[in-house]
Amino acid sequence: MPHSHPASMHSRLLRRALAPLCAALAFISPATHAAETAAQYPSKPIRLIVPFSPGGVTDTGARIVADKLGQKLGQQIIVDNKPGASGNIGTQMAAQAEPDGYTLVVGFDGTLVINPHVSKNIPFDTLKDLAPVSKIGDAALILVANPKLPVNTFEELIAYSKTQPNGVSYGSAGVGSTPHLAGELLRERTGINLVHIPYKGGGQAMADVVGGTLPLLYTAVAGAYPYVERKQLKAIIVSTDKRLASLPDVPTAAESGVKDFVVNSWVGILAPAKTPTDIIAKLQGAINEVVHAPDTQERLAGLGITASGNTPEEFGKQIAADLKTYETIVKNANIQAK
Repeated sequence: MPHSHPASMHSRLLRRALAPLCAALAFISPATHAAETAAQYPSKPIRLIVPFSPGGVTDTGARIVADKLGQKLGQQIIVDNKPGASGNIGTQMAAQAEPDGYTLVVGFDGTLVINPHVSKNIPFDTLKDLAPVSKIGDAALILVANPKLPVNTFEELIAYSKTQPNGVSYGSAGVGSTPHLAGELLRERTGINLVHIPYKGGGQAMADVVGGTLPLLYTAVAGAYPYVERKQLKAIIVSTDKRLASLPDVPTAAESGVKDFVVNSWVGILAPAKTPTDIIAKLQGAINEVVHAPDTQERLAGLGITASGNTPEEFGKQIAADLKTYETIVKNANIQAK
């Protein structure tokens, strides 16, 4: 029987001795690496995808927060506009990105909780593919009328609508938009005779209601406020839980007889699913400080956004609840998938 070479035997014995240690190191390596990543994060610029064109309320609000967040984290936040398909294209890009904290996305209720019910073959799963970080804030909605419409209150509008065989038309920024669904929910809850007129954006709809070719418009407060102030539009109701400081004379839907009617657009920041929880926590803490800073709140308020940073858990619960709420509204209103 041949004898083993002493060096070879030594090598085998060394491998056997080290095997348990190597196995242990292999087991703890991922956790250790994640902890180190979170401690060092961020070590390079962060990409923030805005799934809409530059210049809108969502984009402008995101840039306000991104600027302050970059200062807080010590790294530049690069805003990357990826518009298309009602926000689906940019959101899909974020959902498929590396979950390392260096790609984030601005989430909008229309994209994340309404599109799944009105879009065919949506390219992401809101709950499975994205990790909530924090909400930035809520944008109040308002129902406004052309001054020539012979009503001044929501109660008068309900009564007037029932005298119109073809109903009263209201415009929105498009099929499946939050204002569209707010109008459908009002119709369902009150029996008001409203007919939806979808536009491809809010600009033309606003021009038409101011010009008198459209009697009503459901829209964000930020866009309507200047026209209400100049008496070019009549404010009927706001869809908030309490009156707005900027429009203290405009009643809420609840004050106008529609109980528990609160429909706001919200905007927040999310990361790809499986982003380490320590990184999510670090981002959330920084965002929370940014959105609660008085100067940030003032700038967001100018866009009609009430700053309301929250925890990933709170944001996630709202997203899940809104998905169910809008599923019911879309189904009851028979809104066809597009």
